[in-house]
Amino acid sequence: MLIDSHAHLVSLENISEVLQRAKENNITKIVSISSDIPSTEATISLAEQYDFIFATTGVHPHSAEQTNEEVLKGLDRYATHEKVVAIGETGLDYFYMNSEKEIQINSFTEQIRLGRKHNLPIIIHVRDADEDMQEILKKETAADTPGVIHCFTGNYDTAVKYLDLGYYISFSGIVTFKKSEELREAAKNIPSDKILIETDSPYLAPVPHRGKPNEPSFVKHVAQTVADVRGISIDELSEITRSNTERLFRI
Repeated sequence: MLIDSHAHLVSLENISEVLQRAKENNITKIVSISSDIPSTEATISLAEQYDFIFATTGVHPHSAEQTNEEVLKGLDRYATHEKVVAIGETGLDYFYMNSEKEIQINSFTEQIRLGRKHNLPIIIHVRDADEDMQEILKKETAADTPGVIHCFTGNYDTAVKYLDLGYYISFSGIVTFKKSEELREAAKNIPSDKILIETDSPYLAPVPHRGKPNEPSFVKHVAQTVADVRGISIDELSEITRSNTERLFRI
């Protein structure tokens, strides 16, 4: 049994067919990710229809400029919904820089504080911003409510810095790519109790589906690759990541 810990379900077409394929591939739970208020509303609506789908609420760093008082009140309100299990996806993205650094940092910091307020973990997007990210997390992370570095793309040394702060590390389809040797080395060495897997659907489809829209059923390819580099069976890896995901999100 597998859990997809990070999928943007409301961005997928033919969702009923996608979910049927997920069931056929033993995907037992999916955490459906929000990136702004409209996607939060759509994600919660979807989660209300399916008992195996769980929602989040948050503002992606690409949309950080939207994080005004009204939006924060909306996130605060949605964080109390029974199907919302995390704040996110939020974080810092200095690669695209859709918003200025200061705006991203302020948006991210406010959302970490919402997580603390509601005792919800944080789902973190970080790209080309590890130094600032780690500095903020050292100041703001609640010891009993950390979160996950989603779609991790760094090396093991970088992973350790997040692990030391209490964060989980989640691997996406990127770990299956031919040139991802350092990432696979990280996946090999992450402590068993801190590792998650995800699709980040509809993005980053794993080998052998590269170039196609990603979907939760493809998380099995991520699981197989991570299991292979760790020298364990896919069943064992599935059980490890299932347990970790359920513990982090309390699902």
